[in-house]
Amino acid sequence: MREVTEILKEFRSIAENPKGQLACLLARGKKVIGCMPYFCPEELVYAAGMTPFGIWGADTEVAESKRWFPAFICSILQTTLELGSGGAYDGLTAVMIPKLCDSLKCMGANWECAVPGIPVINVAHAQNRKMDAGIEFTASQYRIITEKLAELGGKKASGKDIADAIELINKRRGALRVFMRLAADHPEILSPRGRNDVIKSSYFMEAGPYISLLEELSSTLKGLPDSKWKGLRIVTTGIIADSPALLDIFADNNIMIVGDQVLHESVSLCKNAVASDDPIIGLARRMAAIEGTSVLYDPGKQRAKELLKLVQKTSADGVIFILTKFCDPEEYDYVPVKKLLEENGVPCLPVEVDRQMTSFEQARTAIEAFANML
Repeated sequence: MREVTEILKEFRSIAENPKGQLACLLARGKKVIGCMPYFCPEELVYAAGMTPFGIWGADTEVAESKRWFPAFICSILQTTLELGSGGAYDGLTAVMIPKLCDSLKCMGANWECAVPGIPVINVAHAQNRKMDAGIEFTASQYRIITEKLAELGGKKASGKDIADAIELINKRRGALRVFMRLAADHPEILSPRGRNDVIKSSYFMEAGPYISLLEELSSTLKGLPDSKWKGLRIVTTGIIADSPALLDIFADNNIMIVGDQVLHESVSLCKNAVASDDPIIGLARRMAAIEGTSVLYDPGKQRAKELLKLVQKTSADGVIFILTKFCDPEEYDYVPVKKLLEENGVPCLPVEVDRQMTSFEQARTAIEAFANML
């Protein structure tokens, strides 16, 4: 059995080189579909005989994308469009773009202008996703996507194809949930950045090989002696926490992530697709079951209640709200989330991040003060 450090090194090399991963897939003759945030139905891509590939932008400066977006818009989308217009995603068969926030609603049109060589597949979800009509609407959109994928890939997915793909992705979600529990038990091995490397890699690898590599890591972690590490136990929440500089600041302050309510991480895999005679209805019911994020309709702010439960379950010392700059849904959510946490005696720190940031000294000062207070 390989050493944990060797396996983690492999995950880091994948997480840090998505362009290389894409090139490998294309070199093997794979048709690849880019999947932008949030909740693209990857199962339908696999069922059509193609490979999904996560697109969440990158830590980079933008120039070309300013032709299409104002400066005060989510940097995830700005940097994604910058990479697309610069040729980073050349070779994709198409890109899926959901419509779950105002910024994403204009992303499709901007992409078609800035990256005309890669067609767009729009992904619409019902706002009232829990009611029967909402489930039927989401399923109807998934059926449209299935037809578009068939046109692009030359294969019409059968019900069995979709059911098999659901089983595969559910297995990956389950393996990731096991890993996250083990990561919280071994902070001396899994730093915040190392934890992120493992999760982020899932967006760039085919599900089968990724599951095998992840199960190897989890098996090795299970064989380790109990950790004697002592430090702060923190839960994170937000859209994305994929910032090596920020995560290294966590480590510098003896902070471990014992759980998260981050859309790029646990929120994306918290629910499996539901078993159903019609697998597409099962996919739509999965969307109906998801909570814990600002981009889904949440009139009762169930997100705050779910976050409090997670803090209590993990015995966390506090919550760090990783706030994506210029993200209106997140900014609106912060107030009720903070209110509920404070009412229950849970310290909370907001840290604003941007994929174009080059200096994290403000964040470092705030996190150091928060850690000292705790």
